[in-house]
Amino acid sequence: MDKTVEERIRRDITENDVVLYMKGTPVFPQCGFSAAVVQVLSHLGVKFKGIDILVDPALRQGIKEFTNWPTIPQLYVKGEFVGGCDIIRDMYESGELVQLLAEKGVAAQAAA
Repeated sequence: MDKTVEERIRRDITENDVVLYMKGTPVFPQCGFSAAVVQVLSHLGVKFKGIDILVDPALRQGIKEFTNWPTIPQLYVKGEFVGGCDIIRDMYESGELVQLLAEKGVAAQAAA
């Protein structure tokens, strides 16, 4: 993996409490899976940085190598990889996601 891409990923996940590597932007997701994770985070009132991997092929490949995870979106909380769409959706429905965010000190509203 390109060193500058790896450094950029490390910087992004270190400097931001919650980072979502996604296709498109939080305002205009370019795939259903990215849109679903944005919807969950927005519903919980979580502030997050969305990073569009479509504009940078090196980042698109690099993030997959960084986590050894083949798909996008990828959610990071406090520098730790949490998972992709299905994992986030399951954690949200079970209440685990709110619990994880609380443990990490990230403000979120309990799911209604």
